[in-house]
Amino acid sequence: MIRKLCNDKELQLEYLQQTCLQHILAVTEPLVLISQIQRSGGSLLSQLFDGHPQIHAHPHELMLGYKKKYIWPRIDLNDSPERWFTVLFERMVLEHSQKGYKKGRRDKEAFAFFFVPSLQKEIFLACLKSRGTRTLRQVFDAYMTSYFGAWINNQNMHGRKKIVTAFTPRLSEHRDNVARFFDVYPDGRLITIVRDPKNWYPSALRHVPEKYGDLKQAVSQWNNNTRAAILNKKHYGERMCIIAFEDLLAKAEAVMHHLAEFLDIEFADILLLPTFNKFPIKAHTSFEATRAGILSGPLSRYETLTGQQLRAIEGMTAETYAEVMALAAVFD
Repeated sequence: MIRKLCNDKELQLEYLQQTCLQHILAVTEPLVLISQIQRSGGSLLSQLFDGHPQIHAHPHELMLGYKKKYIWPRIDLNDSPERWFTVLFERMVLEHSQKGYKKGRRDKEAFAFFFVPSLQKEIFLACLKSRGTRTLRQVFDAYMTSYFGAWINNQNMHGRKKIVTAFTPRLSEHRDNVARFFDVYPDGRLITIVRDPKNWYPSALRHVPEKYGDLKQAVSQWNNNTRAAILNKKHYGERMCIIAFEDLLAKAEAVMHHLAEFLDIEFADILLLPTFNKFPIKAHTSFEATRAGILSGPLSRYETLTGQQLRAIEGMTAETYAEVMALAAVFD
């Protein structure tokens, strides 16, 4: 009997799914979206939120855009729940569950990520089965419930949560994306981190040289994203917060105290340590990271540029950078 039971993998999976379906923990808290151009600290901030007892922290980039992660998904309420799940499903969980969780391509360390996609779909459908009139929020709540419910080794599932946090690069650059996000989450919050372009460009260039090799085009992307942050702040006011990347590194405690107040959560020391599933994790940097924690090296990336490059970047970005910093949180 023992041999038969232990060798029947399908039966074991069925038992696991039945148990999880009997103990679904609803995730209905508002979403706090971190979004700006890549290489600006979004991964770091999402890792700082990880492990906080009042937060459901999405561990990787939130990829709800079906074909493109930086497009907020369009859900047609006339479609079937199966179609909604197909649109929202994040395929990256397949790679992480098979190969372990890695934040960056160069990372050698992989963390265990036990995730059952079939269970996620069952939870998603179960959450919506008893609903009559469905709303967009109910669909997204069902998705978040299914995501965290199918993450079997999530060490921070229980406890009284107040928010869900997630990072998606560049989504906030498009006005329609942000409008659709707030349509679903009127009680949600948007956080944008702005990095000094003179420090941003070397990191972006090293990370994806084929995309950022042309300095003028790369800086134009930085300008477009930063101008979008300015417009978002002016339009959404207190629902949005702009943080300087350099402050996040150099004044981490003050920044995280500010964000805790902004998000109405208690400050905890875990907010000062980047983690994955409560395990300390190294920075997702384009340069070498030898230890976990908040690094100071990114503050001096500009030193790798020539004088001509520095002057060109400053000439193209000075006005926009000054305007966005006037809207950013200030720390003494």
